[in-house]
Amino acid sequence: MTAVTPGSRVTLHYRLVLEQGFVADRSGDEPLEFVLGDGTLEPGLERHLIGLEAGERREIAIAPGTVFPFAVKAAVQVLERAAFPADMPLEPGMIYEFNTPAGDAVPGRIKAVESDAVTVDFNHPLAGQPFTFEVEIVSVEPAAADPATDGEG
Repeated sequence: MTAVTPGSRVTLHYRLVLEQGFVADRSGDEPLEFVLGDGTLEPGLERHLIGLEAGERREIAIAPGTVFPFAVKAAVQVLERAAFPADMPLEPGMIYEFNTPAGDAVPGRIKAVESDAVTVDFNHPLAGQPFTFEVEIVSVEPAAADPATDGEG
């Protein structure tokens, strides 16, 4: 069997489960397919896949701050309520997607809502939290050969 190595095409099911049992993220009904190292998964999670083979299941305890950084106060910002659509219901705990000037999407968790201001936490939702990375490897394909080093050309 082929083991997961950097560059492998991996198909897996996964869940990120908080201590209280809340599932923070999961692959869903369809497995996730990606190339190890392409940025699909956080590098701190990917490293736990190295050496696993198709059919293997693991539950890996992830310590706070080892995959997602600890929260920082500077990432909590107060925005004007007018920055949000007037008809949008805003509630603490809600995740809202913001766009940066460069066009990148950045999630922010609503912490507090006042008549003229909204406090938003831009820290990663799992920042500083312990969780369990549950994974089931469906299939592993070896890393593709690099055409620049295969002797042709």
